[in-house]
Amino acid sequence: MKAPLVIPAKAGIYTLMKINLGKTIVIALGGSVVHPDGIDTDLIVKFRQLIQRQVCRGVKFVLIIGGGQLCRNFLSAAKKVTRLSAREHDWLGIYATRLNAQYIRLIFGRLADPVLVEARGQITRLKYPVTVGGGWTPGWSTDFVATALAHDLGADTVIIAGKPDFVYNKDPHKFKGAKPYREMDWRAYHKVIPRKWVPGAHAPVDPVAARFAEKNKMTAVVMDGRNLKNLERLIAGKEFRGTIIN
Repeated sequence: MKAPLVIPAKAGIYTLMKINLGKTIVIALGGSVVHPDGIDTDLIVKFRQLIQRQVCRGVKFVLIIGGGQLCRNFLSAAKKVTRLSAREHDWLGIYATRLNAQYIRLIFGRLADPVLVEARGQITRLKYPVTVGGGWTPGWSTDFVATALAHDLGADTVIIAGKPDFVYNKDPHKFKGAKPYREMDWRAYHKVIPRKWVPGAHAPVDPVAARFAEKNKMTAVVMDGRNLKNLERLIAGKEFRGTIIN
C-alpha cells in the first residue's frame, strides 16, 4: 500500500508546486475573511480589485461565502433565548452565509450573477464573470458547496481561503510545535481532522467535503484568505504559501 504523501513545511516558505487553475476558479471564502468581527471593508475592496484584474484576463470565479462572526453572533443570541435543534442551528448558520454572500455579490455590481447559488443543480454553466453563493442545506458546509460546484463545473481544484494558512499536524493555536504541511494526500489529511463534521467545527476542509473531493479525485488548496497577495500568486500559477491536498 502506498504511504501517505506528507511533506512538512517551514511556516515561512512557499509551496513549491505550482497549480494551473484554468479559467474557472472556485473559492470557498471563509467567514473569518469576510466578517471576522465586523466587515473589513479595506480588505474587501482589495479582494474585489484582485478578482477584477483576473476577470480582465478572462477568468471566471465562483465565490462561496462562509458565515464568520455574524453566524456566531446569531447562534449565541439564539441559545440564550431558546434551545435549537441541530437542524435549526444549521439553518441559522446557512442564512448568515447567504447574507454575507449577498454583500459580496453586490460589491461586484454588473460583473456578478444577480441570483445567489442556493442549491445544487441551480447552475450548469457560468453566465457572468462572478457567481456567488452561501450555504445550501443542513449537513453541508460551505466547503462542501464549493467542492461540489467545482466538480459540477468541471474544475478539479477548489481553493479553501479561510483562517488557516496551512494544514497542520495538530492545532497550532494550542500546540507551539505544530507542523504545517506543504502537500499531503487525502488519506493523510483524514488522520489530522475529526471524522464527523458539525456546524461551526474548525477543520481546514470539513470531512464531508474532504470525502467528496477524495472520491472525485479533486485537489484542494488550503490557504489564509486574508493574504490576498498570496492568493493572487496562486491564481497566477506562481509559488504560494499553503497546503495542497490531492
